[in-house]
Amino acid sequence: MQPEQIIIAPVITEKAVGSRTESRYVFFVNPKATKVDVAQAIEKIYKVKVTAVNTCSVRAKRKVVGQSIGRTSAKKKAYVSLAAGQKIEEIEA
Repeated sequence: MQPEQIIIAPVITEKAVGSRTESRYVFFVNPKATKVDVAQAIEKIYKVKVTAVNTCSVRAKRKVVGQSIGRTSAKKKAYVSLAAGQKIEEIEA
C-alpha cells in the first residue's frame, strides 16, 4: 500500500489535541494497515521519527435519525508517538 492509502486523516478531538503536548498524535488509518506500515507512512509523509505506534479498532455504532436506523462505519485508529522534541507542523496549524 502507498503511504497516502494508509493514513486517512488526523483525528481532531479535544482528547487527541490534548495529547499532542506529549508528542502523541492520533490518525484514522486503513483497517488493513499494520503498526509497521503506519510508522513507515508517517515517517515518509511528515518526515519525523516515530518511536511507537498503538492501534485500536473502533466498531460501528447504531444511530437513529427520525424513524430510520443506520450505522456509522467501523474505523481503525493509530496512536503515534514521536521522538522527543519533534512535532508535525501541518497538523499543529
